[in-house]
Amino acid sequence: MEGFHGNRGLVLVSPSRRILLLLFLPSPRPAAPAGAVTLLVLEMVIMGIDAGMDVVHPRCAGMDISKNDAKVCVRSPLGDNGRFRSVVTTYGATTNEVQRLRADLGAAGVSLVVMEATGDYWKPFFFPLEQSLNVQLVNAKQAKNIPGRKTDVSDAAWLAKLAAYDLLTSSFVPPESIRQLRDLTRTRTHYAQEATREFSRIEKCLEDAGIKLSSVASSLTTKSCRTILDAMVAGQRDPHVLAELVEPGMRVKNAALVEALTGRFTTHHAFLIGEHLATIDEINTHIHKFDTQIDQVMRPFRDVRDLLTTIPGFSVTVADVIIAEIGVDMDVFPTAANLASWAGVCPGQNQSAGRVKSTRTRPGNRYLKGALGIAAMSASRSKTTYLSVKYQRIAAHNSKARLKALVTIEHTMLVIIWNMIRNGVVYNELGPGYYTRRNPNKIKNAAIRQLQTLGYTVELTPATAA
Repeated sequence: MEGFHGNRGLVLVSPSRRILLLLFLPSPRPAAPAGAVTLLVLEMVIMGIDAGMDVVHPRCAGMDISKNDAKVCVRSPLGDNGRFRSVVTTYGATTNEVQRLRADLGAAGVSLVVMEATGDYWKPFFFPLEQSLNVQLVNAKQAKNIPGRKTDVSDAAWLAKLAAYDLLTSSFVPPESIRQLRDLTRTRTHYAQEATREFSRIEKCLEDAGIKLSSVASSLTTKSCRTILDAMVAGQRDPHVLAELVEPGMRVKNAALVEALTGRFTTHHAFLIGEHLATIDEINTHIHKFDTQIDQVMRPFRDVRDLLTTIPGFSVTVADVIIAEIGVDMDVFPTAANLASWAGVCPGQNQSAGRVKSTRTRPGNRYLKGALGIAAMSASRSKTTYLSVKYQRIAAHNSKARLKALVTIEHTMLVIIWNMIRNGVVYNELGPGYYTRRNPNKIKNAAIRQLQTLGYTVELTPATAA
């Protein structure tokens, strides 16, 4: 017998286990306080024999969490003969229920509690429980149950069994100060993304009016474009007058601006763009408030931020996001390679039968990868840094190599960050001539081959002997 289908789902039992007893019993609980929701609690008692593996945590618990409740499976020894009993109980997600759960787990003497990272629903359970218990938050992919045999009860029992044999790896849960900073930076990122959407809506409206302002200006976010848009919303339609409103550096494009600003802009377009601009102004106000709050929360970590801003391509905003996502304690990541793998900026592994099927990078942390992408693109445009030369060496292979080159720069940046924070050292710029100094003969031979291909006979004379 490998499983049992009950009104709560399926509990998996390995073939090496022998079922001795299976019962559904109502759990006696103290009366609920006034106003509280009375919960129907069912307990499933399973007693069997585990064999073939060493039990690391004889008393442990697995939790399958949803928005309104959690199924908690407490696994404990039944005597000294290698038998174990698993009891699955339903607890509510309210604070009082979580406190009751903590008391029950403490009374059961569990040495490890495992829960899956399910959205944000794990937070009301994790933080109160970790105050007095050893709690492990795990990635749901690592604890995936057998397809077709998945229920809330069976998931809780499966997590408890994996916890007993210590087969799961903890997810990174930063300390409270970093979590607060992370909430602020992520919300600021969302506001910035919403502002970008508003500019996209303005672009759509201008296209409908036949105004090609974005074809002449580098971006609609520039000061010149904002001045023109405000004037158009206020009622100005003359393209010659609008073209004269730009900043001095853009007046060389006056003729192109007059052509681009000639269209069929109506009061309907003026209303729409006016509302979009007002929304952008409101968003910018919120972003400014978040910048102020982030600067206050960042005070204990300003030294680290100052270090990170010395890396080419790193702005204060990028440094804020990096610190918020990975923290300042690099002991969490044993090596720089471990950090890069967690962030999803290194090749993935998908190999079968001796064949490598794919090396696509894993999803990783999208906020961290977004900040690293901005920094990598900024650094790649430089001409006098090691990172820009590294990017050009990879991107020059073909047009498809540019994205690969950016991911490589992101990986390099994370390695640099890990070493800087862990060792407390400043960034050491290797310079654009790093690869030439590292292997000068290779560069020399490549130059000689190129000249010989063009039909020249090359004779080298050392500069010291000239």
